[in-house]
Amino acid sequence: MDQRSWARLWAALGGDPGLPERVRLVPRTSPDGAGGVLPARLPVRTLARSTVAVCALAAAEFEARSVTGSAGTPVPGVGVDDGAVATAFVSERRLRIDGRAPATFAPLSRFWRTDGGWLRTHANYPHHRARLLSALGVPDDGDDEAPAAAVAAVLAERRAEDVEEAVYAAGSLAVAVRTPGQWSAHPQGAAVARLPLVGMERLDDAPAPPLPSPGSGPRVLDLTRVIAGPVATRTLALLGADVLRIDSPHLPESADAHADTGFGKRSALLDLASRSGRASFEELLGKAHVVVTGYRPGALDRFGLSAGELAGRRPGVVVAELSAWGGPGVGPWGGRRGFDSLVQAASGIAVTEGGPDGGPGVLPAQALDHGTGYLLAAAVLRSLTDQRGGGGSRLVRLALARTAHWLQHELEDPRAREEPGEAGEPYDPADWLDETGSPLGRLRHAVSPVAYDGGPGGWARPPGRPGADAPVWE
Repeated sequence: MDQRSWARLWAALGGDPGLPERVRLVPRTSPDGAGGVLPARLPVRTLARSTVAVCALAAAEFEARSVTGSAGTPVPGVGVDDGAVATAFVSERRLRIDGRAPATFAPLSRFWRTDGGWLRTHANYPHHRARLLSALGVPDDGDDEAPAAAVAAVLAERRAEDVEEAVYAAGSLAVAVRTPGQWSAHPQGAAVARLPLVGMERLDDAPAPPLPSPGSGPRVLDLTRVIAGPVATRTLALLGADVLRIDSPHLPESADAHADTGFGKRSALLDLASRSGRASFEELLGKAHVVVTGYRPGALDRFGLSAGELAGRRPGVVVAELSAWGGPGVGPWGGRRGFDSLVQAASGIAVTEGGPDGGPGVLPAQALDHGTGYLLAAAVLRSLTDQRGGGGSRLVRLALARTAHWLQHELEDPRAREEPGEAGEPYDPADWLDETGSPLGRLRHAVSPVAYDGGPGGWARPPGRPGADAPVWE
């Protein structure tokens, strides 16, 4: 296991340089820990190991400092298990709800041949699907399968880059598949490369708000969707945070996705455009320690939810912002919507992972989402730990595209590279799956890979029904 990879990552989080030696690889029976997990041309396993390692280390550090408030308290040892990491990085695929496999990608979320190249679309949400078909001039009869042939025919006669812009202008999502070199030369790729992997900023000198009681966790407002943000807040919930997810009653969300990432959380609906919804949110904010946002950059600003405004109304808060392409002001795409699959396509990962037929490929997991999620949780925990010594409202920023750059260009050490078909016995994911009863049904789910000596063995509650909880703190 390459200690340098997570030591550098820990340094990016501003952590004590002596602590990475507390991390160890949990031995397994197979020759290399868990043979053949997350096989890829790019060092995906190194990314997964490293992000989980620093997340667990940040959790262990936070707990050690929370017990006594002393920097001299020993930080517990951290164990990283390749099998647990690999299983968790595909948690949405391993999930079963009363034996049923969840829905993942919709029929129109896929690669398409275009005139001279490839295009990747994302149409999992109904409104994105409708806008995609409208932008392409394809009738929408409500059927999930029927439009595919018509979409293929339209795209075969158009350039991928032209479709990319037309679909974005219509409010949907599509990107041209680019090579790594094309992405590096693209203004957005160049802008992303200049960003720090983890942006951590002190906003003011406000004292850190106290925790509700000794030994209790922070209160976290979760305004995120899909995978990366919910993985981060799911992890914070595992570690004792009171996580309250807030969704709009007007935006659809996948119940299956909620079943995967809703562990440990409560879920409430608030219409921030209404007077009563804003009042409820402000009451929650007044007692929150962390606010995590993952909507399209700038989308929440009209509700006064930019980092500066949040810190002004809740001094000492930690604000964590997640984006696909880097956020406002970062290149021409910084404020655009995006998902892991689209970032893989645009950044050159799909070309690198392509098949023998010359078509684009994918990583063995939505590793940009999951890796960024664990890294986001680590950055929040490190910010909370640093607050104990110096206070200050804090801002954390991460982007899927920057994680992609890290994977492609900063984890390229040949000794850390994993090749397809790597030697070793295949692992059995059943070793890292558990079953839990819930209001959603009987769930078979991945256990958390975040583990340290004396740490929690699982979540305190299963996922409930989306929006079923009251918007109040426990």
